[in-house]
Amino acid sequence: METKELKLNYKNTLFIGCAFFSILMIWQVYNHYAPLFLGELLKNTLENEKERLYIIGIIMAADNFFALFMLPIFGSLSDRTKTPIGKRMPYIVAGMFLASVLFPLIAVMFIRDSLVGVIVMMGVILIIMNVYRSPAVALMPDLTPKPLRSKANGIINLTGYLGAILAGGMAMFIKIDNALVAFIIASVLMLIAMILLFFNINENKLLKENEEAIKLGEELSQSLDKIEEDKPLSKSDKRNFIILILSVFLWFVSFNAVETFISTYCKEILQDERFGGLVVIVMTISSILTFIPSGFLANRIGRKRSVIIGLVSIIVGFILAIIASKLIIKSGLITTNSLLMVLAIVLCGIGWALVNVNSYPMLVELSSRNTIGKYTGYYYTSSMVAQTVTPILIGFIMFFRKEGLNLLFYYSLVMMIIALTVFVLFKENKKVVRQIQKGLEAFDVD
Repeated sequence: METKELKLNYKNTLFIGCAFFSILMIWQVYNHYAPLFLGELLKNTLENEKERLYIIGIIMAADNFFALFMLPIFGSLSDRTKTPIGKRMPYIVAGMFLASVLFPLIAVMFIRDSLVGVIVMMGVILIIMNVYRSPAVALMPDLTPKPLRSKANGIINLTGYLGAILAGGMAMFIKIDNALVAFIIASVLMLIAMILLFFNINENKLLKENEEAIKLGEELSQSLDKIEEDKPLSKSDKRNFIILILSVFLWFVSFNAVETFISTYCKEILQDERFGGLVVIVMTISSILTFIPSGFLANRIGRKRSVIIGLVSIIVGFILAIIASKLIIKSGLITTNSLLMVLAIVLCGIGWALVNVNSYPMLVELSSRNTIGKYTGYYYTSSMVAQTVTPILIGFIMFFRKEGLNLLFYYSLVMMIIALTVFVLFKENKKVVRQIQKGLEAFDVD
């Protein structure tokens, strides 16, 4: 009798991560420079800082509008696509190529002092990115057995966050006046990532080679009931789906507020624009060091407990960030109190890694093999709804409260606590979790 162990192909997973590399790199450059571009251009028409912050929040949220319907549409569309290069690759390759060509035009419009041009190009880039985001993320679970997806997602995130480190470095050393350089570098790296992915991942061939292992993975699904093609979820799994989608929404509402306004927060509150770039680097490095252990931890204690540990870590990080900010504002010396802020950001990075590595596999665990793209779309639609709502909401709060930007970490703290409260209601399949804890490689295919 021949046997085949469930083993993760690390090399292929790294190449699959090239798409996520480009996504995170572009978003980090986008999130750092776009609010600064808008802030500078709005000074010509709005003198009041709070009014500018509110308008920036609305513009950043409006750009996300297209994602609300594009992510599930293109996720589902890719589920049904059949081409010689696969069902996901056509969207990934076309999206990455177009984004790499057009991304620098955001900075070009800023140089031309065109507020309308910047906003239009932000929207164009967002549309292009949303065409390939769901297919790009769905490629990993397509080719990976269910019990190995946390490990694989850790590697995908590791690869992706290398792009975030590069973006954070550019944000730290390339100021707004030379932002076009950062945009061009990001575009070139995206093009290289596309080439590496296309020439190393034969989607159709890998699906055929992994058929046996993927079938075994279905038998070890952590859903509460069996997932069948063309049949609705059971009542218990549907409850889990709703809880998870709501939790994803809430923790992205919390975390994206910090991601969106941290560059402005460091510039206006901490009086050091470059510290925003350092924050991105510290958070990214701490996440990168946690990605791989997150997958192994999930196999040890289960995905749910891993996510809970992550959420608690972020909550503690936000509390320390509030304390550090108060000390910096009081003393006026960012260097003296930066260690506490760095510790806060490290905890946030570790927690965010634990949450992201395990939450997405938890959701696609509820999908069948033919609905992975659809469920990926649900996951990212939930996150994008959050990223649409939170800039407006926090901008509204900062506009109508005299504390302004000082409320940023308070807002994120409250939202993350609510996310934790909702997520603990999720029920996991403890029997399968215990099986996985005993060691995946103990399971063989006849």
